[in-house]
Amino acid sequence: MKLKLVFPAIFCTILSFTTVFAQTNARVEKIQGIETYVMCEPLRAYETVFEIASGAKAASLFTGGVVNEGVSEKAAQFVRRASKDGKKDNKAFDAVVISGSKTAIAVKFKEEAGANKGLAKVRKIDGLAVYVMNEPVLDYETVVDASGGVKAKSYFTGGIVNNSIEEDIEQFVRRVKKEATEAKRPIDAIVYSSGKRAIGIKFKE
Repeated sequence: MKLKLVFPAIFCTILSFTTVFAQTNARVEKIQGIETYVMCEPLRAYETVFEIASGAKAASLFTGGVVNEGVSEKAAQFVRRASKDGKKDNKAFDAVVISGSKTAIAVKFKEEAGANKGLAKVRKIDGLAVYVMNEPVLDYETVVDASGGVKAKSYFTGGIVNNSIEEDIEQFVRRVKKEATEAKRPIDAIVYSSGKRAIGIKFKE
């Protein structure tokens, strides 16, 4: 009798582990036809081809920091620079990985695409999985949504010091968590797609 109970327990444990693992997996978007991994790690092994540095943000500078580029604009800027530098130096690459700081890397994958093509593992901030310009592999429903405001760092420095992508996302996380708490509606993760809006989601069972 005891043996019969062991297998269902093991199966449930494996199923639970698989579900939790899938809750941090995402399918990334392409920018200008290039796979772009923003604040997430590709599931495929890769090597760095070259580093990409961001320059002064024109949109923020010309408006004294009041109009600050969003995360999607910053990511697109990295990709444009990667394409330009790659062509100039004759360096081929497969994707761009943006860690969240003010630098990024152009990478080449070491293995064939297979089932892991375009898939990544997202990171957690304040205990929540955060999907930045990528989509969860699991189905979900929106619980709360929030819009971002003026970035204080850029405003008080006249736009010369601009928030990093990671700093912008951390602001979104705080705002979404606050709204979810006030609404008394628990969330599993946060999804940012573009612009200055992010949503708190719950995965469907």
